[in-house]
Amino acid sequence: MIISGGFNIYPRDVDEVLFAHPKILEGCAIGVPDDYSGERIKAFVVLKEGETITEEEIIEYCKQNLVKYKIPKYVEFVDSLPKSAVGKILRKELKKIDQEKK
Repeated sequence: MIISGGFNIYPRDVDEVLFAHPKILEGCAIGVPDDYSGERIKAFVVLKEGETITEEEIIEYCKQNLVKYKIPKYVEFVDSLPKSAVGKILRKELKKIDQEKK
């Protein structure tokens, strides 16, 4: 669960909107630390082969399909998402990857 500005946000709610976008193959939302609101939502996105889209377009798409407090603040494009042996996306690995970049 992501806690942002006092709101409890289930990452799956954001993931489902990302999955519904026609250019996105996979998407996963995590909470990243933020001094003001506790956590902000960051979306990791894998695009379908041959597709292009900008961070702003994804955020705009989310604005149309999510309430304001569930909209990702950051979007990062990746080639693949870390998964377990059964195919579950490993959010802890994404958090670790994000922390290492700072």
